[in-house]
Amino acid sequence: MAQFVVNTHRFDPYKNFKFRVRWDGRYVAGVSKVSALKRSIEVVEHREGGDPSLSRKSPGRAKFEPITLERGVTHDPEFEQWANLVWNFGAGLGAEVALRSFRKDIAIELQNEAGQVALAYRVYRCWVSEFQSLPDLDANANAVAIQMIRLENEGWERDVDVVEPSEPG
Repeated sequence: MAQFVVNTHRFDPYKNFKFRVRWDGRYVAGVSKVSALKRSIEVVEHREGGDPSLSRKSPGRAKFEPITLERGVTHDPEFEQWANLVWNFGAGLGAEVALRSFRKDIAIELQNEAGQVALAYRVYRCWVSEFQSLPDLDANANAVAIQMIRLENEGWERDVDVVEPSEPG
């Protein structure tokens, strides 16, 4: 089990607006929103035949919720290229899915106010289950065009190699 070292000088919790997402060894440009990392465990109920008034509960299968990444529409093709590995229109019969490479491990890094990595999570065997290339377009709106991918995953864990940084003075 990893040993956590606590910065006794830090009182405030980390903010949610400084973060980066990395896959294939590089940071993904422009990600402006990452949904929560959520895990739930199914409950298995059973009872003993001799005890008619009490059900027992034990943990069952773990379920990891999909993660949604959003960013402003640019010429950067990262989201679309990954989505196309799962299903590529016009790829030919039987070649719509790149079975060898459509899954990726990603890293989500939370930074402190000084831009130092304070926490990181590794998310395993992700693949794109939903891709939104363009949002609804509205000539009367005043907003940034956002594209989105939804990542199915097979679990995540905290990267214990990332220790709490000593903050600059």
